[in-house]
Amino acid sequence: MSDTVRERPVAPEDAAVLRRLSTLDRFLPVWILAAMALGLLLGRGVPGLGDALATVQVGSISLPIAVGLLVMMYPVLAKVRYDELGRVTADRRLLGASIVLNWVVGPALMFALAWLLLPDLPDYRTGLIIVGLARCIAMVLIWNELACGDREAAATLVAVNAVFQIIAFAGLGWFYLELLPGWLGLDETGGAGLDVSVWEIATSVLVFLGIPLLAGFLTRTVGEKAKGRAWYETVFLPRIGPTALHGLLFTVVVLFALQGDTITSRPLDVVRIAVPLLAYFAVMWAGSFVLGRALGMTYERTTTLAFTAAGNNFELAIAVAIGVFGVTSGQALAGVVGPLIEVPVLVGLVHVALRARRRYPAPAPATERKHA
Repeated sequence: MSDTVRERPVAPEDAAVLRRLSTLDRFLPVWILAAMALGLLLGRGVPGLGDALATVQVGSISLPIAVGLLVMMYPVLAKVRYDELGRVTADRRLLGASIVLNWVVGPALMFALAWLLLPDLPDYRTGLIIVGLARCIAMVLIWNELACGDREAAATLVAVNAVFQIIAFAGLGWFYLELLPGWLGLDETGGAGLDVSVWEIATSVLVFLGIPLLAGFLTRTVGEKAKGRAWYETVFLPRIGPTALHGLLFTVVVLFALQGDTITSRPLDVVRIAVPLLAYFAVMWAGSFVLGRALGMTYERTTTLAFTAAGNNFELAIAVAIGVFGVTSGQALAGVVGPLIEVPVLVGLVHVALRARRRYPAPAPATERKHA
């Protein structure tokens, strides 16, 4: 999240959009892979580390992961211009497309891929369906920011997903794990329904979205009143911006330290689980990007639509799988493999989006945004 202005690239002098990124942003795939490797090494090499980290919880929420996500999300949400959210909520195409993609297409696609590619592995299949139901409310803000998406639109769509998650998660779990397989005459072995309370989901949403959202809103409100918008966006935001990626890398290290032994001890199972996940992320992101373009959206909103539709709330999926089926269950392993695949794939899609940006017309000067 560099503090330079990212303009629409024009050939040939500024064809390399990626060179406009800061060093931390540009080599993010390297840092992500290094963080994953470090987490796996710590989880395998430090006896009892995973168990020690797992015991540090508030309810069912892992405190180290919660801290990492809060540090990651706060700078991004502090950048949102909250007085401009009205223009996002007025865009019925964006809101309608996002709701359909996240709560109709996404869960249905994961259900289909899980049954098609894991017909003989019911535990993993169930775990993947849970992943498909947990829509992203955290890391998507980072991917959207790196890809120069519309941050106000991202904040709005994440909030909408959070509300739907509280209302619909348990009901959709019952539909996709019990009702629909019965209607289709599928073997429901391993597909026990989800016994998840609305309060548990609400607590997860409050911690991972509510706290950094409130902090970001108050920071902008107080900062602009005290120093003005120009100072806030040109001086303050560049100072806190890098901490978002620091929080992301810390979260990745902790996550893989927690689950390192599970991942490395069952490599073939990880590969089986990874195949439908790869297909899911590719289809959801590409399909959403094409839909946004077809609906006439700008690059910024098309990108936001694609990343909010493709991302998943891995922390909620893992917590639900462990809470319902147990920490050593196949369902929990499927949840753990989710971020193992999602993080590097979506980092790669950030680069794909930035290259696709060239095909969009440059915005009028008055609408260009500074990405601090």
